[in-house]
Amino acid sequence: MSFTVDILPAFADNYIYLVSDRDIGLAMVVDAGDANVVLKALKEKDLHLSLILNTHHHKDHVGGNDKLQRETGAPIIGPEKERARINNMSRSVSNGDSVTFSTLHGQVIEVHGHTSGHIAFYFPQIKALFCGDTLFSLGCGRLFEGTAAEMWASLTALRKLPDDTLVYCGHEYTEANAKFALAIDKNNAALKARAAEAAALRKAGKPTLPTLLGVEKQANPFLRVDQPEFLQALAKSGLALQGTDPAAIFGSIRSAKDRYGET
Repeated sequence: MSFTVDILPAFADNYIYLVSDRDIGLAMVVDAGDANVVLKALKEKDLHLSLILNTHHHKDHVGGNDKLQRETGAPIIGPEKERARINNMSRSVSNGDSVTFSTLHGQVIEVHGHTSGHIAFYFPQIKALFCGDTLFSLGCGRLFEGTAAEMWASLTALRKLPDDTLVYCGHEYTEANAKFALAIDKNNAALKARAAEAAALRKAGKPTLPTLLGVEKQANPFLRVDQPEFLQALAKSGLALQGTDPAAIFGSIRSAKDRYGET
């Protein structure tokens, strides 16, 4: 069977992901913030929606659920720890659970930090990670409901996945993230290459996603806070760090990113 992942832009900078099995005409959607965007794509591609996945409860990721469910009958799957915050969930899932679409089998990974119950979905057969607002290209999500230690644990869990994993993030934040990353790690060749690639893609009107996890491991500062060469770069940048353990260093960098502005 052949699977396709279509990137559907929504709102100012959200991405909705439509995964389809064209052989049988079925699709699943990840983080459908806008139902109309999804329904338009389904009609254009002659697909029937059979599954709705949610990584977390924020409205720009779940706002289209109810309309899509009414019009297609698709079940909604989301995080168990946010069951009370997402309407009409058909099934709630936790770390280690699996989800199935067509012949694909996805693994649920709990990635708390951005929200208290955030999850990601990893589908090894298509090398796809749908990580919502936990991991971004060259960045990570804000700590709205969780702690720095929780988010660092979440990122290290994602970092263990294979380098050829395709990372599908919830927003188009790469260029903005690159500015901050270069400010604290300016001599990183992988980072400079990724920043240049992202700028070229956006200039051409294309998404910067998916990104390869292997590239993010080399270029994303939030995945590198336990690496000596990155700590040396931080020292040269003059960024004040609180504590010496990776979670504390991560927290210092995330706080600096908050002050820096954007995403």
